[in-house]
Amino acid sequence: MPFIIEKPRTIISPNLLKELEEYTSDQGQVVVHGIVRPQNESSYIRIWPTTFLFDQHSAHISELVHFEKISGFPVWTEVKANTEFGFTLIFSGLPKSCIIFDLCEVIPQSNGFNIPSILRNERDVYYLDFSGL
Repeated sequence: MPFIIEKPRTIISPNLLKELEEYTSDQGQVVVHGIVRPQNESSYIRIWPTTFLFDQHSAHISELVHFEKISGFPVWTEVKANTEFGFTLIFSGLPKSCIIFDLCEVIPQSNGFNIPSILRNERDVYYLDFSGL
């Protein structure tokens, strides 16, 4: 089950956190730093251009505008077993009225990224663990 990392400094390795913090929110954008930690065997991840942030209290949808250190569909990124892999997704801004949103990969197959009920913060920078997807 995916979850929101509330205190990233206690969960994410210092080297990876330093690398992720290079990407900060700019121009009203929303920055999502993702972590994947495969356990017993390697896994493969990629991001579809049809990945969005959905404001739960309006019809607003923020689009994926940029991604770093993860392959875009149709190419896969291998993540070795027993490692920690970080990537960054950048979305267009959410409306000021948004207080809770969902991150959803809208794709024609199962197992897309889907993290519901993300509580908005002042910086619009989020640390999410995608390991359970």
